[in-house]
Amino acid sequence: SNGSIEAGPDLNPDSKKETYGGVMATATAAAEVRYGIVGVGMMGREHLHNLAHLAAEVEREQSVQVRVTCLADPHPESLHLGLQLAAELGLPVPQTFSGHREMLDSGLCDAVIVSSPNMTHHEILMDIIGHSKPHHILVEKPLCTTVNHCKEVVEAAKQRPDILVQVGLEYRYMPPVAKLIDIVKSGTLGQVRMVAIREHRFPFLVKVNNWNRFNCNSGGTLVEKCCHFFDLMRLFAAAHPVRVMASGAIDVNHKDEVYDGKVPDIIDNAYVIVEFDNGSRGMLDLCMFAEGSKNEQEISVVGDIGKGEAFVPESVVRFGKRTGGRDGVVTIMADDERIKYQGLHHGSSYLEHLNFLSAIRAQGVSGPSVNLNDGLLSVAIGVAGQLSIEQGRFVTMEEVLGS
Repeated sequence: SNGSIEAGPDLNPDSKKETYGGVMATATAAAEVRYGIVGVGMMGREHLHNLAHLAAEVEREQSVQVRVTCLADPHPESLHLGLQLAAELGLPVPQTFSGHREMLDSGLCDAVIVSSPNMTHHEILMDIIGHSKPHHILVEKPLCTTVNHCKEVVEAAKQRPDILVQVGLEYRYMPPVAKLIDIVKSGTLGQVRMVAIREHRFPFLVKVNNWNRFNCNSGGTLVEKCCHFFDLMRLFAAAHPVRVMASGAIDVNHKDEVYDGKVPDIIDNAYVIVEFDNGSRGMLDLCMFAEGSKNEQEISVVGDIGKGEAFVPESVVRFGKRTGGRDGVVTIMADDERIKYQGLHHGSSYLEHLNFLSAIRAQGVSGPSVNLNDGLLSVAIGVAGQLSIEQGRFVTMEEVLGS
C-alpha cells in the first residue's frame, strides 16, 4: 500500500475497462449481492445491522439488491441471537449453518463477512479462498493472529484473481479520522514527522467462551485492538515501518478472573513507538482502564509546517500552521452524510460496507480500499510490539516479517 485512502465510494460505476492487478477486466454491476456471515457474535450482529441499513439505502437509490442469506456459527446461542436480530430488522429469515464449510457448499452467498474469533480467521479464510465457488471476503481485523498465517492468506489470495478480500480496518472511515487523513494528504501540514495516537477506553468486553482474554487466541492486545492504530500510523506517515519499541503490562484489568484454571494474560496498557523508513515516528498510548475519558481516541499528526488533531467520539478536527500559532488553529466538526447507521464505530462500519459493495460491483476495475498487505502490516507491527514488551528491546520489522 502507498498509504492512500479511497475517497467516497462510487456506488454506480459505469462499465469501463481498466487494468487492475495486471488483468484487463470489465466492471459489471451485479443486480444482487448475497452475503453470508461467519461468526454471529457481537461483531457479526453489528455487520447484520449495517447490511440491513445498506440494503434499504442501495435498493432505494440504485438497481442492486443486498441480502443476508446465511449465518454460520458453531455456537447455538449466537445463531439464535442472529436470527432474532434479523427478524427485528425485518429481514428475510437467513439459512443457518453450524460451520462455515457447509455455508460455502450451499451456494447461497456471493460475499462472506468473517467476524469469528481471531484465532479462527486463518483456517476460515484459507477454506473460503480455496473453495471452488468464488466468494468475496470482508474479514474483521486482525487479518490473522500471526504473521505467518497472514502471509499464507496473502499468497493463497494471489491465486484467486476472481475474488477480492477487504480487511476490516474501519477506523480509517471514522469521519474525523478520514478528515484528518485528507488534511495530511493535501500537504497542509507539510512532511509528517510525528504521529501520536492515544486510546484511553474501557476494558475488553466479554466474548463467547472468553476467547479474548488470552494472547494465544487474540494475538495479544497490540494485535487484537491496536492493529487499527498501526494501520493509521502507516497511512499518516506514508512510509514503511522499520522497527518497534514497546513497554506494557497487565496492571488493573482481568487479574482476578480465572477461566478453566487459567488467568488472562492480555496487557491492559502500553506505550509503543514505531519508526518508519522516511524518518517519521509514531507513538501509541494505550490504556484500557480509562473509562473517565471524554474521548476514546485522540490522534495528533505533526508535520514540519503544521499540526492536525482528530477526536473520537466528539468528531472534532483541529489543524493549524506554525506560522499562524495558537490563534490560527481551525476547529471543524466532521461528519459524513452517507452514514445511515452509526452503530458501534461511529458510522465507520457502514462506510466500510459501502466501500466493500462498491469494490464488488466494480470487480476488476479497482481493488478493495483496505487490502491484504494493509492487514498483514498492521498485524506485524502489533506482533513486533508484543515481542518488544516480552524481551525488553527494539524489534525490527525484518525479524518479524522475514524475507
